[in-house]
Amino acid sequence: MFSRAVRPTGSLARSLSRGLSSSSPNHAKVAVLGASGGIGQPLSLLLKNSPLVSQLSLYDIAHTPGVAADLSHIETRAQVKGYMGPEQLGAALQGCEVVVIPAGVPRKPGMTRDDLFNTNATIVATLVDACARNCPSATICIIANPVNSTIPITAEVMKKHGVFNPNRVFGVTTLDIVRANTFVAELKGLDPARVNVPVVGGHAGKTIIPLISQCTPKVEFPAEQLSALTARIQDAGTEVVKAKAGAGSATLSMAYAGARFTFSVLDAMNGKEGVVECAFVRSEETECKYFSTPLLLGKNGIEKNLGLGKLSAFEEKLVADAVDELKGSIKKGEEFVANMK
Repeated sequence: MFSRAVRPTGSLARSLSRGLSSSSPNHAKVAVLGASGGIGQPLSLLLKNSPLVSQLSLYDIAHTPGVAADLSHIETRAQVKGYMGPEQLGAALQGCEVVVIPAGVPRKPGMTRDDLFNTNATIVATLVDACARNCPSATICIIANPVNSTIPITAEVMKKHGVFNPNRVFGVTTLDIVRANTFVAELKGLDPARVNVPVVGGHAGKTIIPLISQCTPKVEFPAEQLSALTARIQDAGTEVVKAKAGAGSATLSMAYAGARFTFSVLDAMNGKEGVVECAFVRSEETECKYFSTPLLLGKNGIEKNLGLGKLSAFEEKLVADAVDELKGSIKKGEEFVANMK
């Protein structure tokens, strides 16, 4: 599906090395909203370590000054400042070009992403409202679950302020790609950093659709193994929640994935060509208003939606089976904003 010029960005290690060797000027100010949490802290650490970031603005409702002070001692050029509480939210966002939002409550054993909805929907709506007021042209990267609903929420809040740009609002689904790459590499004895599996659809359960037929390098699995592999990729979040036995959800791998996506956005903003990532965005590729597909990124966000490409019969059925659930999640997010006081 992808030519060499538009092959997806790949591993975080390569993203970091690219930034380290780059001589192009960059003065990106990046905000992390939810910076004191289980995802926010390691994500902020990875961002601090990147030469693509010159200013790192950290916000949360507690502990942010300590996180910022800790990170500020690291010998990289990014200047770090912490902001705490609603009264400092606006200041945290002033001048930011990229805003990453991992804020929200994590999943616990037995919880579905829908169980998180009411709490996280309110958090995301509040934070995005502040973005619309303070950095309306920033690129917004939403990690907070359920992404299938929080992206429609983000769009509707931005629309209320008249600043919604569909090319700059992303639901970060990169963890699904990272997991798919890892699991395929394990089964085939490959280097996971050299594997790329596009993952389309959404970011929950059966809406997560790995396109194994489009994997590079090309791989094949017997039908039964393909079905089991697909199910494992779709349920991988639950795998981590169970393994942590109530102590949290996927935080470290999500921080890695969030950083990888942010670096891709920054690379593209800097003029690097051929940067491709999958993300959950406003879309006309299917009958769903929002859908994740590979995206060619550019200086202004999405440069081109690369679409679904050629699907196998197995994958076509996965897409068909996901549509109703995706539509329901999208509608739920839109209705939440419509009913906000």
